[in-house]
Amino acid sequence: MKTPSKEPESSSMTHEEEEEMLHDISELQEQVQQMSRSQKLTEAKINGVESKIKGMEAKMDDSKTNLKRDMADLKTDLKTDMDKLKINMNKLLQEMGTKGERVLKETRDENKRNVNHDSIDANARLKTHHIPKIDMRKFYGKDPATWILQMEQFFDLNNVQNTQKVRMTTLYLEPNQFVWYQWLCSRKKIITWAIFMEELVAHYEDTKSNTFFS
Repeated sequence: MKTPSKEPESSSMTHEEEEEMLHDISELQEQVQQMSRSQKLTEAKINGVESKIKGMEAKMDDSKTNLKRDMADLKTDLKTDMDKLKINMNKLLQEMGTKGERVLKETRDENKRNVNHDSIDANARLKTHHIPKIDMRKFYGKDPATWILQMEQFFDLNNVQNTQKVRMTTLYLEPNQFVWYQWLCSRKKIITWAIFMEELVAHYEDTKSNTFFS
């Protein structure tokens, strides 16, 4: 007895479902193509950026090279300018030194002439100036401030010039005090009336003894 064969099952998918599936496949393919185009566009942009970066790196390398060259040139120019400046400064210092020495020598010569001229004038005035005889006490080592005031009055009454005061004062020193004056002359090249008064008071102000040697 034969077993009856089964008839093939008919497809359950309708025509509309097939079209819908085909439509979905088509959209999926379109999306895949869009993604492929986007990927290519992105790769192209990346390649463009990489090219720009390489170009910028090349420019930076050129800039570095130019900067190094400019720095080297600048150092060379600066060294040259510094050498020239040193030479000019040395010349200027030598000229200033020479001029300064000449001016100093001229000033010293002028001062010497003035001192000699003043000394001559002072000696001439001292010789021609008539000093009346006044009983002026001599300094014997005590109360220097009072004695200086008396000498000042003596000078004012007789119109004695400052250049003459020290020489005239020494005429009114006792022997021991005159020895002190000689000692003062050995210590100072120039003794003006102001220096004489200061030194006299400083030495004899607190001196209890009357002599220079005590």
